[in-house]
Amino acid sequence: MSEEQAGNSLKRGLAILEVFSEEQLEWTPEELMERLGYSRPTLYRYLKTLKEAGFLSSNPNAGFTLGPKVVELDFLLRKSDALILAGQKHLKNLTQRYACTALLVRRYGNRILCVASEQSAVKPRSSYPRGRPMPLARGAIARSLMAFLPRRRLIPLIENTMEDLRDIGLGTTVDEVLESLKRVRKAGYAVAFGEVTPGVVGISAPVFDAGRSPIAAVCVTIAGHLVDGNTIDEIAAHIKQAAADITSVLSDQRQSIAAQ
Repeated sequence: MSEEQAGNSLKRGLAILEVFSEEQLEWTPEELMERLGYSRPTLYRYLKTLKEAGFLSSNPNAGFTLGPKVVELDFLLRKSDALILAGQKHLKNLTQRYACTALLVRRYGNRILCVASEQSAVKPRSSYPRGRPMPLARGAIARSLMAFLPRRRLIPLIENTMEDLRDIGLGTTVDEVLESLKRVRKAGYAVAFGEVTPGVVGISAPVFDAGRSPIAAVCVTIAGHLVDGNTIDEIAAHIKQAAADITSVLSDQRQSIAAQ
């Protein structure tokens, strides 16, 4: 098998894992063949490999679900991800200061999701716990990331999410949205009121590594009745400092590796 063929085979195998979602947690072989267009022999070859590796589990007389290897990798991720290791103490500090949920959110591809969180609120309210993909355009986290994306990445994202952006009042055209995001960029953080979870205020600032594009965000979500304008400004200052500290750690690590 050539290198190109091996790469294509890997992509086709990984495509099976990509179909799992909250909307459909279990898939039968017939559903997978219809969704992916694979022949039966090809599909069963991939399923056998993924099952033996622990990425999939099969249920008798039913379909396939994600397997225990995913849990094992998640454990290793928590112990090795530089973002999580650098950010965990800041999440703890934020929850010690405020009755809130503090989140560390990773951006990858066209997705953003929480990779670490701490809670101190008595009855925390969050629609997106760790591991659940978040909206690309709604909420403080999405806005704090969008505002710092390079234009070539930002314009297509705005165009693809214009309906959501219009609903939350960010603008009705690409130029209007860009103008709104300029204000976020100038402030260095974003604030959203009830856009993701009703009654909850989100405050978020971006995290970078050695590059110019944000790779993550630090966010606090807090019940709206617990904050006013001054409190939001105070929380925002702490979040910006936390994001800057994490950025510094990641940048130093990247430069250290590059120098070796």
